[in-house]
Amino acid sequence: MLNKSAVPPFTIQDDTDGGDDLRMKYRFLDLRRNAVKKNLELRYATNRATRNYLHQQGFVDIETPFLIKSTPEGARDFVVPSRMNAGEFYALPQSPQTFKQLLMISGYDRYYQIVKCFRDEDLRADRQPEFSQIDCEMSFVEQEDILQMFEGLIKYIFKEVKNIDYTESVQRMTWEDAMWNYGNDKPDIRFEIKLANLKVEGKNHFEELSNTDFPVFKNAETVLAISIPGGSDYSRKQTDELTEWVKRPQIGMSGLAFVKFNEDGTLKSSFDKFFTADQLKSLANFSKAKPGDLILILAGKEERTRKAISDLRLYIADRLGLRKAEQFKLLWITDFPLFEYDEEENRWVARHHPFTSPKPEDIEVMINNNPSIENAEKYLEHPYAKIKANAYDMVLNGNEIGGGSIRIFQRDLQEKMFAALGMSKEEAQHKFGFLLGAFEYGAPPHGGIAFGFDRLCAILGGSESIRDFIAFPKNNSGRDVMIDAPATIDQKQLNELNIKLVKKSLITND
Repeated sequence: MLNKSAVPPFTIQDDTDGGDDLRMKYRFLDLRRNAVKKNLELRYATNRATRNYLHQQGFVDIETPFLIKSTPEGARDFVVPSRMNAGEFYALPQSPQTFKQLLMISGYDRYYQIVKCFRDEDLRADRQPEFSQIDCEMSFVEQEDILQMFEGLIKYIFKEVKNIDYTESVQRMTWEDAMWNYGNDKPDIRFEIKLANLKVEGKNHFEELSNTDFPVFKNAETVLAISIPGGSDYSRKQTDELTEWVKRPQIGMSGLAFVKFNEDGTLKSSFDKFFTADQLKSLANFSKAKPGDLILILAGKEERTRKAISDLRLYIADRLGLRKAEQFKLLWITDFPLFEYDEEENRWVARHHPFTSPKPEDIEVMINNNPSIENAEKYLEHPYAKIKANAYDMVLNGNEIGGGSIRIFQRDLQEKMFAALGMSKEEAQHKFGFLLGAFEYGAPPHGGIAFGFDRLCAILGGSESIRDFIAFPKNNSGRDVMIDAPATIDQKQLNELNIKLVKKSLITND
């Protein structure tokens, strides 16, 4: 007898009786279960395969700092007070972006690390406050070089970890095509249900909408449809369930219209009194529906409706068993917009990050145009709205597993980018002077990519949650309930850090 054990608070077996909260509190016991061990073994195998491939390709693993300068551009930074520099703070890196660019300037042409990153943002199943990236950068490359190199990495991981020979070429799709056909920029292409864009931003693409008085379609900014194979035999109860599903707060639609395209060729809709039989037939043809299909239609504001129909597409696919965990389908998304317009702040924001280069053919457009917008309602007419980013995302089974870009490497273009984002020269110098200065010493053209390591492991393991593949994860409130963190610190530590705590009720915007 080496040591005695208390009775565990839950049964330590694959089908345990412990709920999530209990297992998180006693994670050191949960880690004994074979199901969890297999997840961590898969994580290790993915880590090992990644390192082997990148080593074979001439990449060097270089560590970058965790205590850096706060440059809040995307998510909130986690900040760390400095005892030796009173009133000043480090930040934990959201990514090693600027450091890997500096390494390219330093002459290390192929860099990587599997690195911890930190973002203070709201959490869900696929997010943690600290997470791991496969972070990579290469000098003297164009977009095609990056796509080829990292297709090779993922295919190598498939073979080493899952014994899958992924021999087919990886499909490529522009951002515009993804949004038009699937409603989002990370489409699951394991199944071929595409959107029919009946009306977009007030313009009728299905001309018959001009000849109907159906108010739901007539008054909507956007009307979108999908055809469900074999859905014409859905009962009233089933269509009512779908209607209630799209009306949930997280989807946010006011209702659902449908057309049944029966096997005998007849059509029956939820809005029959507004459409003739010929008009329904035309709608079915426009939606590329076949006899036996069910056409589901959503109408409303552009952004909400497109997201809702995209979510509905995935929900239906799950019900039909079209999203098989053991099937893997890769996809590259390219030609993203470089900028997005923030209506509240009346300025451009970077869709990826401020170091992403425009497409070569759009560089002159960016340099020769003023980013200011006189009329916020006409921002889509501004030249900046049409600039494409030299960026790319890798999608696996409807999940973005990696994203990157060819970087800006000239000081004047980087300064123009900062100005477009509303930064003054003084602000840009304060936040990124070290990088701007480095560009003056022969910065090579370079680009890279970062893969969500935890998410990649989860997909390979057939799980919806990255927490299953992290040894000691946080819960949805960002807490480690096992060690009870975050926690208060004693007054002596606060005094050493020159920090005084103020009650939240006393904090004002002033």
